[in-house]
Amino acid sequence: MKHSDIEVIAPNLNSRLSGVTATVIALVPHQARRIGIVATGIALPGGLPFVPLWKLPFLKRRLRVWHARRNNEMLLGLLLRGLGLMRLKLVFTSSSPRQRGGLTNWMTGKMDAIVATTPVNASVMPGAPELIPHGVDTEVFAPAPSDVFASGGQRLIGCFGRVRPMKGTHHFVEAMCALLPDHPDHSAIIMGRITPDNADYGKALKARIAEAGLQDRILFKDELPLTEMPRAYNALALYVAPSLLEGFGLTPLEALSCAVPVVATDVGAFADFTTPACGEIVPKDDAAALTGAIARMLGRDLAAMGQAGRARVIADFGLDREAEALVALYRRLLDDT
Repeated sequence: MKHSDIEVIAPNLNSRLSGVTATVIALVPHQARRIGIVATGIALPGGLPFVPLWKLPFLKRRLRVWHARRNNEMLLGLLLRGLGLMRLKLVFTSSSPRQRGGLTNWMTGKMDAIVATTPVNASVMPGAPELIPHGVDTEVFAPAPSDVFASGGQRLIGCFGRVRPMKGTHHFVEAMCALLPDHPDHSAIIMGRITPDNADYGKALKARIAEAGLQDRILFKDELPLTEMPRAYNALALYVAPSLLEGFGLTPLEALSCAVPVVATDVGAFADFTTPACGEIVPKDDAAALTGAIARMLGRDLAAMGQAGRARVIADFGLDREAEALVALYRRLLDDT
């Protein structure tokens, strides 16, 4: 892409893999079919339309959209515009369900457009945000044979994401300790990073599993690269999202897209795409409710529920819908000169 053709810049200024980074990586190729968009920043894979950060002030001068998803990205956009280094219309997307104050609200007030991903998220943001839910690439996250966890014929129940209290991993462990003795054909997979500040939490979970004598059936696995995530979901019979807090929460949506039914808590957007046809929603921070829902699901036709979930994702939560809505927003901003 010629630098003069760049109309939108999507920054990623976080070195760790996160839902925000995954969103940028997934969306940019879809948006590039519709508008001149590049990513910039760090921790981005090859193959994306890309411009290094240092080159931004030297691009041919024209009006562009800067789409930030983090505070540091908002701040950089404001600096580039405020110092006269670039002509920018600024967009900020947030998925946070919590009200923010101070610097965040000040910067958000300087944006030309604000995007929320859920109604709850929209209600805590200043101004009048545009509601554009996240989507998932249903061609990438699609059913396919997989034994990435070398299950040995066991049916797997999975819980993915960082291992920490706010993800509710302890409730998943308790549910598995209660249920697996009565389901000898099932095992559990906990896949995600345990950061140093959660090392004691991880040790406590492993001690609880050992106490239950289930260390061979409740397994901790290292985080897989984004490109391997469809294989991870496709190895499962059931996906569980026990989070206590989420902004949007993509993992159950990705599981459903792979035709894997879901048990999830009532946080983020989980209830927007998890219906009785494809899963169950339970109150957050309620181990007994989570255990009961998983037990009921293990007695149902999970394959049929998975197909219903995939059909719902294709109908209402495809990534192309998100890409098209955002591109329409970009074009309105670029036309409003």
